[in-house]
Amino acid sequence: MTLELVEEVVAPLARATALLLEALSVLTVLGGLMAIGRDAVPRWRQRLPRRPSNRARLTFASWLALALEFQLGADIVATTVSPSQTHLIQLGVVAVIRTFLNAFLGREIEAERRLEEQERTAAGPALGGLA
Repeated sequence: MTLELVEEVVAPLARATALLLEALSVLTVLGGLMAIGRDAVPRWRQRLPRRPSNRARLTFASWLALALEFQLGADIVATTVSPSQTHLIQLGVVAVIRTFLNAFLGREIEAERRLEEQERTAAGPALGGLA
């Protein structure tokens, strides 16, 4: 097999893979929007004393982080086939955004988890006394 033949086979496969990963990225963002609605409606109906805006923001940010993973994969595949300056810049930008988003998101999710645990602990004795 010659190098040209390999390129003829790999290039279309890489383009199709990059397109699929980009589509998954868009679908993931849509999934995040639906997850916000799915999480918000039960809390609203039950009048739970939580911070729905913060919870919704963290939920959506988690989905965005996943979408950025797909986008990063698409950029990596596109860059392997045609390593243009534009593709390299896109790859670098998405990698930096994903890294910062994941770092800050991880901190915020951990802080939210601790806050919810504190609220549960504080509410536990009060609820236990009523039973």
